Amino acid sequence: MNPDTFNFTLLNAACKIHHADWNWKNVNSPFARLYVVKNGVAKVIMPDGIHIIQPGYLYLIPSFITHGYESDSTFTHYYFHIYNEYDFFDLHSFPFEIEACELDSLLVNRLLAINPNMELKRSDPRSYDNTQLLAKRLSDGSPNLVASMETKGILSQLLSRFLYKAQPKNNISEIRIIKALQYIHEHIYEDITINEVARYCNLNSDHFTRIFKKEMAITPLFYINKRKIEKAQLMLALNRKTVKEIAYELSFNNMTHFNKLFNKMVGVSPKTYRKTALYTQHL
Repeated sequence: MNPDTFNFTLLNAACKIHHADWNWKNVNSPFARLYVVKNGVAKVIMPDGIHIIQPGYLYLIPSFITHGYESDSTFTHYYFHIYNEYDFFDLHSFPFEIEACELDSLLVNRLLAINPNMELKRSDPRSYDNTQLLAKRLSDGSPNLVASMETKGILSQLLSRFLYKAQPKNNISEIRIIKALQYIHEHIYEDITINEVARYCNLNSDHFTRIFKKEMAITPLFYINKRKIEKAQLMLALNRKTVKEIAYELSFNNMTHFNKLFNKMVGVSPKTYRKTALYTQHL
């Protein structure tokens, strides 16, 4: 990971009291969620099973992880929605839960203190579309340079606790594949070809494809398309550009191909994803 990997943007932050109303299914967002429970308990349904969340721990849900929530009592929790452009979660599997320490509590409270008025006004996604707010957060940044710098530092410190216990998704021992992943990220808006990535890694395309598939368990073309479609999901959720404009910005010149690829990887069409995106961006 290079230093830019740790460039985090705080989208929303608040302390919220729920009265058995934290019940949502199939949540999948282009930003990560960090939770700290103050009082009570609730359930989070993750791909690996049901987790009880309770005081004394930090909880992390990376972007693009489908999950759900269940609550049948009153509980209070802090929530932080975090955007990272540089694929912080791409190469590692992070633990959902880590034990909190006294410093974590101080950091959480400090994070709220220097970022006032960042709460979502309503927790029911059917009645509150916050995509414009998210887009504004990303475009405007923080008006306070000092607070912005401190916020990024605190987020890095809190997330480093998860990184400490993270496991590589793939045991990438081949430095040329790491270079390839970096190249794909830096040129994600371009029409990336296997040949040019292979040349960047000083390999011929066939040899490069074999090494990439061995290290990543998928083909380089699948990986490129996956990263582009995830970027399209983010753009669909966070700005008002048309589907066609987003596809062209990501160098998809054939709309039929883009729509088919998006539907195959996400399970719905780009238009349907945009319509339902507001249902997944709640507390």
